[in-house]
Amino acid sequence: MDRVIEKKKWNSKRVLTIAGVAAIVALVAGSIYFTSGKSKLNVEVERITISEIKKGTFQEFIPVNGVVLPVTTIYLDAMEGGRVEEKFVEDGAMMKKDQPILRLSNTDLELQLANQETQVFNVLTQMQIAKNNVEQNSITRQNQDADVDNALREAERVYNLNKKLFDQKVIGAQEYQSSKNLYEYQLRRKKLSEQIMKTDAVSTKQQVDQATESYEQMKRTLALMRKKVGDLIVRAPVDGQLTSLDAEIGENKNKGQRLGQIDVMSGYKVRVDIDEHYISRIFTGLVGNCDVAGKTYQLKIKKVYTQVVSGRFQVDMEFTEKIPESIRRGQTLQIRLALSDETQAVLVPKGGFYQQTGGNWIFKVNENGTMAYKVDIQLGRQNPDFYEVLGGLKPGDKVVTSSYENYGTMQELILKK
Repeated sequence: MDRVIEKKKWNSKRVLTIAGVAAIVALVAGSIYFTSGKSKLNVEVERITISEIKKGTFQEFIPVNGVVLPVTTIYLDAMEGGRVEEKFVEDGAMMKKDQPILRLSNTDLELQLANQETQVFNVLTQMQIAKNNVEQNSITRQNQDADVDNALREAERVYNLNKKLFDQKVIGAQEYQSSKNLYEYQLRRKKLSEQIMKTDAVSTKQQVDQATESYEQMKRTLALMRKKVGDLIVRAPVDGQLTSLDAEIGENKNKGQRLGQIDVMSGYKVRVDIDEHYISRIFTGLVGNCDVAGKTYQLKIKKVYTQVVSGRFQVDMEFTEKIPESIRRGQTLQIRLALSDETQAVLVPKGGFYQQTGGNWIFKVNENGTMAYKVDIQLGRQNPDFYEVLGGLKPGDKVVTSSYENYGTMQELILKK
């Protein structure tokens, strides 16, 4: 008799099928769970930099480099061209004002001086001859005037005498009229002589003045020519140190060519290169600080050169108080140039985080230090050490300031010690 065989419900095939479906469901659920939440990354604390937000004194400044130069530099140019015949000193020598440095020779210039001296001598000789002629002419005129004056007095005496005799009927009318005519003639002659004397005096004065002016002009020209020849000896214009002397014996120098310079050693200035990005914020009066031999010294901008070369411009800074004794010409100083006054602000230390975030967000560490999460922030001014925090953080907060290059897309960092 046949018997009903009971079919098994949990055979191996069914168990494997159910297990496979469950695995797929678990995988999908896990994927949904992990992708629907915040992205996280485990980070070792030793590999990152955690900084504390503090409130303190903030000043916006930029680090710049400056070269120490003499406060005053006077350039030596060849006033006249010529051949270098003699050098009296060498480069680097300490000079006194008017001390000779080198001597040039210029044959053409020396020949012009000799010709000018000859011309002046000739003019002086001619002027002396003309002066003698004027004096002789004056003496002749004076003698003539004396003769005319004597003849007038004689004619006047005879006329007055004959007039009395004529009134007394002692002499005739013809003799009286003759003496009267002679007197009137001598009177007109006297007036003419005086007029000639006056005209000659004016003419003589004009001639003398013109000759004197011409002579003085030639003397000034001669003095100028002598000065040009004297400029062939190059002298120190002020006390100082001779530097950059560029002249060798036998070398020809053109007029206006640079020969060297005199550095006035009464003080120093610092020539600073600054990026053109800051040109609108740089002006005279801005101050900076530098450290020399362990001490801090303050400098102030005295002059701004607005010409931009290769993306940079220059300023001159001078020490406001005592000048460091140890500095030397050509030395490079690192200067912190202040762009603002000191103020109180919330500060976050500078770090590599800024390159990935642009200062728009940062990883903030929770209170127990086990996790860091993204927060939006707002940064303002900056200096080489800090950013000014305008919003999103407060003093006492701790943030990750190192680079976010490897986990900038994460939402949270799990901090592992």
